Amino acid sequence: MTTQALPAISTLPSLPPAEITAILDLLFEPSPPLHDLSLPILKSTTFPSYPTLIAAINALLTALASSTASKDTETLSEILCAHPRLGEKKVDSEQSRAEQAQLNKGGQEEAEELKRLNNAYEETFPGLRYVVFVAGRPRPAIMENMKSRIARNDIAAERQDAIQAMCDIAADRAQKLSN
Repeated sequence: MTTQALPAISTLPSLPPAEITAILDLLFEPSPPLHDLSLPILKSTTFPSYPTLIAAINALLTALASSTASKDTETLSEILCAHPRLGEKKVDSEQSRAEQAQLNKGGQEEAEELKRLNNAYEETFPGLRYVVFVAGRPRPAIMENMKSRIARNDIAAERQDAIQAMCDIAADRAQKLSN
C-alpha cells in the first residue's frame, strides 16, 4: 500500500499478505503479533465493513485477554505495546503523531507529569502500555483518566480497556482513511 487510504473492504481477502498487514498497521499500529493473529482470518473472510473487521479483531484480542495461557498474555501485551507512549517526542506512526498532537501542547510541568504517569502505569501494569482514545481531549483530562486507571489497579479490566481503546482508535482511523 503506497497511499494513506483504505481499499474497498471486499478486496481484502484477495490482497497480498504484505498489503493486508500494511492496512492493519494503518488501523492499529505496526505489530507482527497482530499480523500473525489476524492475517488468516482476513485472508479467508469477507467483511461487510471496516467497523465489522475491527469488531472481529476486538473479539480475537478479548479471547487472548480471557485466556489463562501465558503465551496469550504475552502476545496481547506485545500487541497493546505497539501503541506509542502518550506524550513521547518520537512517535513513528503518522496517525499516532496527529492524534497526540494536542498532548504536546501545554507546560513543561504537565509534560513531566505525563511522563511520570506513564512510568507509574507501566510499573502498576508490567508488560502493558497505557492506551486511550485521545480524540482531541486535553492533556489534563487524559492524565485524570490515567490516574484513575492506575488507582483501580485491575489488570484484567486494564487489558479490556486497552483493547477497547485500541479498537476505538482503529475505527476512527478507518473512518478518516475511508473518506
